[in-house]
Amino acid sequence: MKKGALFRLGDLQIRILKVLWARGEATIAEVHKAVGGHSKFAYTTIATMLRKMERRGLASHREDGRVFVYQAEVQATAVSQGISDHWVDRLFEGSLTHAVNHLLSTRDVSAQELRELERLIAERKRKP
Repeated sequence: MKKGALFRLGDLQIRILKVLWARGEATIAEVHKAVGGHSKFAYTTIATMLRKMERRGLASHREDGRVFVYQAEVQATAVSQGISDHWVDRLFEGSLTHAVNHLLSTRDVSAQELRELERLIAERKRKP
């Protein structure tokens, strides 16, 4: 998959990938149930989306009798990196400082989260 393609994922595609990452592999029915079943999406919507994701190289399938069993072909870390890199580059002109400042200014941040951020920064400073 070419660089930059990973961040062009819709909400449903991300939800489906999360199911596949968590389970390792899943049938259409299992994915359908995990993303909310008929109350959220039609079974055919999930089947169509999995086929589209397969064409994009995001997922693949194997046949188990008459059932297709899908698995993710992209790693969660690659997707999160692609999305976050795109977000920082497009909205904050590549400035991690501006991106973090934005998050700290617009979201509720607990004292525990701030301590964890401080720990991560200190750890990063120690790296050569």
